[in-house]
Amino acid sequence: MNSKKTLRIVNVNFFCASLRDVRRSKFGIRNSKFTRAFTLIEIMVAVTILTLLLAAVYSSWMLILRATKVGGEAAAQVQRRRIAVRTIEDALMCAESFQASIQYYTFIAQGGSEPLLSFAARLPDDFPRNGRFGGFNSRRVTFTVEAGPDSERDLVLRQNPILMDMDEDEQNHPLVLARNVKSFAVECWDTNTVNWVDEWDYTNQIPPMVRFSLVLGGNKNGNNFGNAGVESAVTRVVAFPSGTVPLAAQTQSASSGGPHPSIPHGVGSGGTKPQ
Repeated sequence: MNSKKTLRIVNVNFFCASLRDVRRSKFGIRNSKFTRAFTLIEIMVAVTILTLLLAAVYSSWMLILRATKVGGEAAAQVQRRRIAVRTIEDALMCAESFQASIQYYTFIAQGGSEPLLSFAARLPDDFPRNGRFGGFNSRRVTFTVEAGPDSERDLVLRQNPILMDMDEDEQNHPLVLARNVKSFAVECWDTNTVNWVDEWDYTNQIPPMVRFSLVLGGNKNGNNFGNAGVESAVTRVVAFPSGTVPLAAQTQSASSGGPHPSIPHGVGSGGTKPQ
């Protein structure tokens, strides 16, 4: 009898507890022992941390992109400088001059605000723009600094075969060797004064040595790294391996009655003096 009464009481208690759970579930009330949730403050803190992480990743990515751009511009500037210096050196090493036709082989070098370097040379086949001159390797080369786009100054090269005028396309569209040139200085060694001079007065002969300096500016557009595009300067001294061929080497020898054996084939062709 007592056991039956106890069983009834247990059943009633279990039914009441179940009824309470159903009512709480119906009205959104749950037992705190089994319920887990985020508070508003926790959500705001999580969003803030996520925002900071995204900002750090974005800043790092932009930093990498800008550094890559600056590095590429610096590499391109070094390459342009190398090509410009190599072109000038190759042209100077191939300079030629013949006294019998000196009017075609004048050597012009001047400094100042409008630097100019012009001379005749027998250029190699791999010299820039050699293909457009149809095999005329003896040409006059003229290096000048002229105004370019964005108010910058460019180092340009013009060429024309000797005994031929410069064509209109070469005059209007020269080869740009370097951009944003800050300075281009040309000096010749004068044996009379035993010093460097910025203007060569003896245009009918090749100077013993030529010294030129080229300064290229940095990135003009600027960036978040400050003045990362620093100026780049280079100076070279070129000693000529030969000089002006004397008149006796181009005329017939009185003793043999024939041409001098040292006269190269085709001597006598010359170039026009730049305007």
